[in-house]
Amino acid sequence: MDEGVGMVGMRIVPWGEDDLELLRQLNAPEIRAHTGGPETDEQVLARHERYVRFGGTGQGCMYTLVLPDGASVGSVGYWEREWRGEQVYELGWAVLPAYQGRGLATAAVRAALDVARARRTHRWAHAYPSVDNPPSNAVCRKAGFTLLGETDFEYPPGQLMRANDWRLDLTAGG
Repeated sequence: MDEGVGMVGMRIVPWGEDDLELLRQLNAPEIRAHTGGPETDEQVLARHERYVRFGGTGQGCMYTLVLPDGASVGSVGYWEREWRGEQVYELGWAVLPAYQGRGLATAAVRAALDVARARRTHRWAHAYPSVDNPPSNAVCRKAGFTLLGETDFEYPPGQLMRANDWRLDLTAGG
């Protein structure tokens, strides 16, 4: 199932070695404005290596959003984390500005949720977009998450941000 799940003419494909340039593009200030700002190239290279290796760990997976014409236009992923005393999946995503507003992020999140759901490992999936990021909060709503409220959330590591805690029950079906 991890080999490519598609919706709205887009599919998600596990992150690969050739996705470094996409990650550099996703590191733009306008994309990273709500997640601590752009990273250094060294941090981007380290993130890319983590993404490439991550799919084989069994703890989640990062994906590239690929359009029918082969263009890579974003990322989505899910990974394990402890939240309020239990293991859950956290989801995160980013779409290049030229492709935003087309429903790609929502479709990608739904596809990643389908993969996480099929694993039957954790009941809950969470997403923690900044309270100041209306588009990402809209993705959560459209993807079927329930807003639990605002919370202090550490991201990037060492930095607290005010985020909305969105939760989805993976056992409730698709």
